[in-house]
Amino acid sequence: MDNDCGIFHMMEKDGKLSLVYRHPIPQTRSPTSSGETVSSDDPLLQPFFLCPTTRWRKDFPLTINLFSIPNVPFRSMLNYAFFLYAGDDHSVLPLFWCNNKEFDVNGGCSACEGSYFGTDYYFCDYYNQMYHKECVESPLKIKHPYHPEHPLQRYIRPPFGHNNECLCCGRIAFGQVYYCSICRVFMHPICAMKSIPMVIDKPKRHDHPLTFFPRQNSLICNVCGLLRKLYSTYICAICNFVAHKDCMYSPCIIKISRHPHRLSYISSLQSGDWSCMVCHQRIDGDYGAYSCDMCDDYVVHSRCALGKDIWDGEDLENVPEEDNNSQDVGPFDMISEGVILHFLHEHHLRLEVSILYDENKFCQACVLPIFDGNFYSCMECDFILHETCANSRRIIQHALHPHQLTLDHVQNDFCRFMCNACERFCGGFIYGCHIGDCKFYLDIRCASIYEPFNYKYHEHPMFIASDPKEELLCQVCKTRCHMKIKCDFIICIKCATLPEKVKYKHDKHFLKVLFGEEICKRDWCEVCERNLRDTHTKSFYVAPHFILNAYLVETYYM
Repeated sequence: MDNDCGIFHMMEKDGKLSLVYRHPIPQTRSPTSSGETVSSDDPLLQPFFLCPTTRWRKDFPLTINLFSIPNVPFRSMLNYAFFLYAGDDHSVLPLFWCNNKEFDVNGGCSACEGSYFGTDYYFCDYYNQMYHKECVESPLKIKHPYHPEHPLQRYIRPPFGHNNECLCCGRIAFGQVYYCSICRVFMHPICAMKSIPMVIDKPKRHDHPLTFFPRQNSLICNVCGLLRKLYSTYICAICNFVAHKDCMYSPCIIKISRHPHRLSYISSLQSGDWSCMVCHQRIDGDYGAYSCDMCDDYVVHSRCALGKDIWDGEDLENVPEEDNNSQDVGPFDMISEGVILHFLHEHHLRLEVSILYDENKFCQACVLPIFDGNFYSCMECDFILHETCANSRRIIQHALHPHQLTLDHVQNDFCRFMCNACERFCGGFIYGCHIGDCKFYLDIRCASIYEPFNYKYHEHPMFIASDPKEELLCQVCKTRCHMKIKCDFIICIKCATLPEKVKYKHDKHFLKVLFGEEICKRDWCEVCERNLRDTHTKSFYVAPHFILNAYLVETYYM
């Protein structure tokens, strides 16, 4: 059954013309008392399908070497091995089709690992697993109208190292998928088999009905202003208007992580030289964009504004704006002149000026020594804070995450978190997201990075890269990074947040960070005794007759 290819044909559905998926296996029919054959909805008279686990083993030889596949997480490798090797062959065991509207709340399909998708599914009595009806009945190939150039091939696991977003729904595709290896296009099986309306009667972004146009690779979308040739496109038969399927439902009012005010969608801009405040590229005023009603010069490309790391996914049309000042409660109460009670410590803290350096005293927020500047010291225990750290707000909106982040205290080494920006394991104070299953953390140093960022060793203001999935080479540490700041110069956030001054226990001088090609006459690190050129980094801590690789600092202070 897997050798055939699923196709779409045009038919009327619910009174509207649509492209409807046709399975390569014909419907089973049952005879009536008069000898005629009629369609039957009885599950026992429907065609039998193999369990996906059995079918996967038939599709992929048992001789495959899992350890030869690059960049495969160990957990995925174990799951992959289970599906290939586990259990006896039960190719003739039928799957029983049921209807259950509450299916997805229990975890979703064991084939595509998707939830909140469908309602019809099969159940495998052998493995005690549930599968979407579409995942079970999926043919080896599908010719899909959204991607007419090449058929989509069924895969057990999507190829690693690509952007695995479904072309239809935009969600990440795990497990069983349909994939075009030429164009690197993904689809969930359940998305690939959905009916496609030929006409959208009431699109959100246009006044007239829009008609599906299968050859979309030469049309620029009026909403996003982009030529996205792999995305389904609809056109207006009355006026010169084109919209991608996902663009025609763009929200009216949104809130993004890069700006304190709400943004509204506008179909075009007044004549002028406009620049996107997220990607900092030119905006063509003839196409749609998002602008701030309170800031006349703040405009963002439609696709930039709706990025998953920029927008929280909420359409705020008809939603009253909250008073942000009501949530911005100070981090401490003022008890008396120079004495405070911080919300993350139970004792009173007294403001003091810098004292002689003590290598055993670290700020409990940033986990760095206190060299200079004012600090707060606990009147009952050894808890201390830099004055700047003590003033860190309880709740912030940071450019690196679409949701608000809340300040908390990691109080022991067993509960350390990895900072999503610098990828250091952080103690002390952290900002975390507590919305749903979102797990995003920033240490207090990375949370201090705001746009525009003025880096001491670069002459221009720098901005956070708009696409964290794009791996660029940091020009300081020479490693590829996800979270980075860039101009014509690129630096990862880990390098950008290195402390400017440190103290090493075996040297009496303070060491200051230095960036550049040439450090001094001596060219080796005094701690690891490696040649500095072998470390492939441009960042070092320097004192008279002493050089320390900048990343060895993490060994002593984190």
